[in-house]
Amino acid sequence: PPPPEPETEDDEVRMTLIEHLEELRQRLIKSAIALAIATAFSLIFTKRALIALVSLLPPEAPRPQAIRPTESFVIYLKVAALLGVALAMPVIVYQFLAFVMPGLKPHERRYLYFVIPGATLLFIAGLAFTFWVILPFGIPVLVNFLGDVIVQQWTIDYYVSFVVRFLLAVGLVFETPLIMFFLAKIGVISAQTLARSRRYAIVIAAMAAAILTPTTDPFTMLLVMGPLILLYEFGVLLAKLA
Repeated sequence: PPPPEPETEDDEVRMTLIEHLEELRQRLIKSAIALAIATAFSLIFTKRALIALVSLLPPEAPRPQAIRPTESFVIYLKVAALLGVALAMPVIVYQFLAFVMPGLKPHERRYLYFVIPGATLLFIAGLAFTFWVILPFGIPVLVNFLGDVIVQQWTIDYYVSFVVRFLLAVGLVFETPLIMFFLAKIGVISAQTLARSRRYAIVIAAMAAAILTPTTDPFTMLLVMGPLILLYEFGVLLAKLA
């Protein structure tokens, strides 16, 4: 038989399943520690963030009420956790990339160095867009809907939980361009397919804008629809680079 070829630096080092699970556990622990530290640091300005969330309610709406003794404390921690996720996002993304990086080729790894700041900025942009664009238009509509029939008296737990989930959901939606990049990188979809599907993306963005801003004002709908389309176009550009 021919002699074995000498090993090179590009030869992959195979790990057992147990080693993969152990590394995944270590990455999750480090991410959890980073999230705990960021959440603890966020407690310094959590009250200001909570005041900002409550200020989204229209002036005529009553202040949210707490109906359980520990409700205010739990809500305080929820807001701190949301801020902690935003602050710890670079570490969380880095731990994820460090886990998948050994499976990539050397020329593919250089793209990942742009993902950490990109994912963080996109997530924060999603939070800012929701707080300053979507919620100021959506919350008053919900408060005044059937106002002549129903008295809106929200609890602070329901209100803050709704807002926090909405912020996290839109923040993750803003990660769509990076997801499109990785799908193109692994060959699941191509930039040409994404470009041909542009008209469907516009229709979906219009439907999402109509749901997020249930008003008859076309300017408000375009204000929400525009960034969604820009995110898709940015994803198509990243797919071409992939």
